[in-house]
This record gives sequence, C-alpha cells and structure tokens, in this order.
Amino acid sequence: MPTQKLPREYTEENEHRFLSPDACFSDSGMGRMVYEPPCPLRTDFQRDRDRIIHCNAFSRLKQKTQVFLNPTGDHYRTRLTHTLEVSQIARTIARALRLNEDLTEAIALGHDLGHTPFGHAGEAILDSISPTGFKHYEQSLRVIDCIEKDGKGLNLTHEVRDGILKHTDKIAQTREGCIVRLADVIAYINHDIEDAIRAGIIKGSQLPKRAVGLLGDTKSKRITALVSSIVSMGTGKICLSPETASALEELKEFMFENVYRNPRCKSEESKAKTMIEKLYIYFMDNPGRLPQEYLALAERFDISTAVMDYIAGMTDKYCTDVFISLNVPKGWSVY
Repeated sequence: MPTQKLPREYTEENEHRFLSPDACFSDSGMGRMVYEPPCPLRTDFQRDRDRIIHCNAFSRLKQKTQVFLNPTGDHYRTRLTHTLEVSQIARTIARALRLNEDLTEAIALGHDLGHTPFGHAGEAILDSISPTGFKHYEQSLRVIDCIEKDGKGLNLTHEVRDGILKHTDKIAQTREGCIVRLADVIAYINHDIEDAIRAGIIKGSQLPKRAVGLLGDTKSKRITALVSSIVSMGTGKICLSPETASALEELKEFMFENVYRNPRCKSEESKAKTMIEKLYIYFMDNPGRLPQEYLALAERFDISTAVMDYIAGMTDKYCTDVFISLNVPKGWSVY
C-alpha cells in the first residue's frame, strides 16, 4: 500500500509543476548551516518565513524609525510597516513571474532586521564609531545567525540569508532575492513621498513631471506601473525597463534633495546621533552593564561588537529610555 504524501511534499511537487524554470525550488536549495530534518507540513522557505515573523527582532521593527523620527500622527510608516509593504510588492512580482513566493516573502520580511533605532541616522553614527564599520544589511545577517534565540540563531537557509545580505547594493544569487532588492526601493520611495506630503514637507505638485507623467500621480498608480515594468521584462533578469528605471531615479533624486536631506526632517537627528554615540562610549567603558545575552556575545566576539549588537537592536523608545536612565538624575522622595 503506497505511503501517503506529506503536505510539504505536495507543495514541493506543485512548485515544480507550476513555477518557472528560473524559480528557486524549495527542495533544491543549498540547505542550512546546521542540518535539520524537513518539516512534514512546511517547505524550508516557509519555515524560514515563520521563524522571522516570530523572532524578537521582527517585533521590535514596529518601534523603529523609517524616515520621520517620533512622528506624532498615526499613519506615518515605521520600519515594520515598510517591511510589510516590501513583502506585499515583492510577492506580487514573484507570483506574476511564477517565481517562489515563499522564498521572496522570507527575504522581504527579514531584510531590515538589523536596522538601528532612528533609521539611517542611527546606522550612520554606528558606522562612523565602530572600528569595523556598520551596515544594516550585514547586521541583519548577524541577527539571524548570532543573536536571535539566545545566540543560537535562526539557522535559516542559504538562499534567504543571501537575499537579506544582498538586498541593498549587491546582486542576490536567486531571482527572488533580486525581486526584494527592487521591491525595497519601490516601497520606500513611494511611501516616503506619501509621508512627506502628509507632513507638509513637499506637495504632490512638486514631484518631477516627467516621472509623474510616466508612472502616475498617486502611490497606487506608481507602484502598479513599476511592478508591471518588472513583470514585463520577464525572469531572465529582474529589472525595470530603462524608461521606468529612469523615472524612478528621478523620484529618488527628488526625495534626497527635498526630503531626506531637508533640515525639517533632519532637525532631531543630531540628538539621536548624540544619544547613540554616548551609549556606545558608556557601554565600552562599562561592559558589565550590558544585558547577560550581550555579555555572552562579547565573549564569543569582542566588546565593541557586542555593544554594537545591543544598540542596533534597540527601538527608538528603548534607546531614549536607556540614555535617560544613564544621564538624567532621578527624582527621590523622603516618604
């Protein structure tokens, strides 16, 4: 009597039946750093996605800055909402191209796990004070490999780790990883435009006319146009058409000139940088004050790396609270 197939095996068979030959198949990957028996229900990439969603670093993204530090409104993006938007855009592209959605989603959900408090301002100051430099995409891999689960790491597959590491300025080994790299840019440019208009930093009428004429005058239209352009280019190389790539670059240049470097947006960054720098100095001088899990990392690596890991993992609020607790006198009462 034939043995009934496992749910995972049906999924893996369907991938080979329905996905493009250019897809990365769940049963054909390079595996994990430490071998684990397959799950009966989920493919390896589905397991990776679930591990990322349930890890501590993912939960902390909800209180980490995207662009605007400590915004007062309810609708400004955080690092978590950015991550979810990247995941949605990336999955849409992957499905349209018949590539592996589960791998794409896992990479997208994990791509910013190593981001610092206070957005790129935090990344910049850590990069300037660290003896070895600091890049959030490299830190994302450290979170996955060395920090989560009390230092044991998540033991993710090679393909997910590669996509996360290379989502900013390198070419991933899989087409799914290349999708996330483009989806990241499409998401942040368009949601940052929306947030900047909401904040009164820019007006929609100021956006480059050629780019708006080609891509559309709303976030939805622009994302649809950019996603459609990638899909129309096929799976041979994951890219935008030259015309839409040029329009996206115009929008990016406009945002850097009018938003990302705008004094109104940068006004609080110097305070954030001062906090992070002082915290780094304090814990370098007082490593015994690090939480136990980071003292363990210091023993495995070195004090500077452990301090960087601790600060990079902080949310905006926790970073501020720690700074205040170390630098502001506490009130006391005789009662």
